[in-house]
Amino acid sequence: MSKSARVGISARHIHLSREHVEILFGQGYQLNVLKPVYQPGQYAAAETVDIVSAKTTFKNVRVLGPERSQTQIEISLTDALKLGISVPVRDSGDIKGSPGITVVGPQGMVVLSKGVIAAWRHVHMSPADAAELGLKDRDFVQLRCTQPQRSLLFDQVLVRVGDDFLLEAHIDTDEANAAMLSSGDMVEIITGKAGMNREGDEDAKTNI
Repeated sequence: MSKSARVGISARHIHLSREHVEILFGQGYQLNVLKPVYQPGQYAAAETVDIVSAKTTFKNVRVLGPERSQTQIEISLTDALKLGISVPVRDSGDIKGSPGITVVGPQGMVVLSKGVIAAWRHVHMSPADAAELGLKDRDFVQLRCTQPQRSLLFDQVLVRVGDDFLLEAHIDTDEANAAMLSSGDMVEIITGKAGMNREGDEDAKTNI
């Protein structure tokens, strides 16, 4: 079974906790919405920060809101090479054992002991979409990308099911460049033998 889905491409960005918002931007500071993103309730904030490693600095890294319970930075594997760090490929929110980095804002600095990951490619869908495709949360599917010069099949794409989710596949800039995709392009979700439960998958948290 298959179904078309919109693609969202994630450039490097940071999610901040309340504690770190106040350290970086000032006591009582509230993030400002620059523009909504496709998933309901999520937005690109007007605020940016600098991310500093021993090797280099990424300036003006976009903050995504709303605030989270813990700070997390999502980068591509190419970004990790430039920063000189080794990052795990993880589900969003799974930062245990991940490397830290220094984050600099206009009012302060935070030295993270963990929190930098490359996000596992995934597809958001509603319970209705999941039922239509015979899927459940944390199954795997494939994504078929049909750009004429760079047709590509992504395997091991994690399914995330939520009541407020709109159907959208999330990949990072490395993956998008490999398939010549832009945000808003359409890809095909393919179920079947690719759709398997993630429990017991030994590669799910491999450091790259």
